[in-house]
Amino acid sequence: MEKKQTQKEAILTVKDLSLFYGKKQALYDVNLDIEAKKVTAIIGPSGCGKSSLLRCFNRMNDLVPAIKMTGDIEYQNKSIFHPKSDITMLRRQIGMVFQSPNPFPKSIYNNITWGPKITGTLKNPDQLVEESLKQAALWDEVKDRLSDSALDLSGGQQQRLCIARAIAMNPDVILMDEPCSALDPRSTARIENLITELRGQYTILIVTHNMQQAARVSDITVFMYNGILIESGKTTDIFTTPKKQQTEDYITGKFG
Repeated sequence: MEKKQTQKEAILTVKDLSLFYGKKQALYDVNLDIEAKKVTAIIGPSGCGKSSLLRCFNRMNDLVPAIKMTGDIEYQNKSIFHPKSDITMLRRQIGMVFQSPNPFPKSIYNNITWGPKITGTLKNPDQLVEESLKQAALWDEVKDRLSDSALDLSGGQQQRLCIARAIAMNPDVILMDEPCSALDPRSTARIENLITELRGQYTILIVTHNMQQAARVSDITVFMYNGILIESGKTTDIFTTPKKQQTEDYITGKFG
């Protein structure tokens, strides 16, 4: 039996989580600890529940009609589904980067300052913009055009801007849902390098269909199949000595 992480080590803890879209069940009794300041990749074939699980962590699934959940998720040992849970605060602490770049139709500068401004946490905006863009490895490319529309950036630059926008909220956790699927190989490499650079500063969860990408960027890998968490562990172990036959079959290309 795998040794479970203690609550002290886990920033997020999933307990017997099941998820239903109407009558269709998408997740089945998922139990998982997410270790702080590590990169965790969630892999599995299309439709296996990867994104559904990811969107539970900051309650994005609340926006979906006819959704039902049982079980619990704890963030820093407190239930995110508690009636008194502040969802706005939760989404500040657990940011998200989506599959397709979605910058606001505003200037590059205002994309970074918008979130802190509307939440009343904006201080030293010039410094915030510079530091966030530097962390997202974008500052040198845009520092002379901060007043330009973010929509004028390339796809890869837009995605890094979205990561900078998430960083500007000073989150603990950054969720990334297939962040490279709409990007060319060069832009994908830059995002992967960025994830590596951010390792240790933030807890990062990345959903990816690209097993090579998961192997390159993550510390921990979670394999899901048909809404069931089959196996999780150190990435090197999952890709070299998986414990479950389904994991080995997927890793070796026998299905999925």
